[in-house]
Amino acid sequence: VQLQASGGGLVQPGGSLRLSCAASGRTFNAFNMAWFRRAPGKERELVATINWRGADPSYGDSVKGRFTISKDTTSDTAYLQMNSLKFEDTAVYYCAAARGPYGTDRYRIGYYELWGQGTLVTVSS
Repeated sequence: VQLQASGGGLVQPGGSLRLSCAASGRTFNAFNMAWFRRAPGKERELVATINWRGADPSYGDSVKGRFTISKDTTSDTAYLQMNSLKFEDTAVYYCAAARGPYGTDRYRIGYYELWGQGTLVTVSS
């Protein structure tokens, strides 16, 4: 399975973007999904997770109430809806996938076995 992230771009503060993560090669229905991001000069940061059924989302503190993760099991696509974007949301965003229990390990980078190539989101006026 390969993951392809898309939807990044340039947006003004307060604007919205929706990122997509599509799977190819085989279905990823059984995979838990996540979005991470890496801002310039910073470590990779967990943004959001969702389980293989598309339920039980969790979010990093910096994006709670603004971002929404979802998973469409019929189209094998995961999404990250980003609203009320801020300058500090500027980063390369990566989608990731993992099988296994959807427990506290899902917050760890090492839990994820598949990664997309990243899509750049720039928030600027």
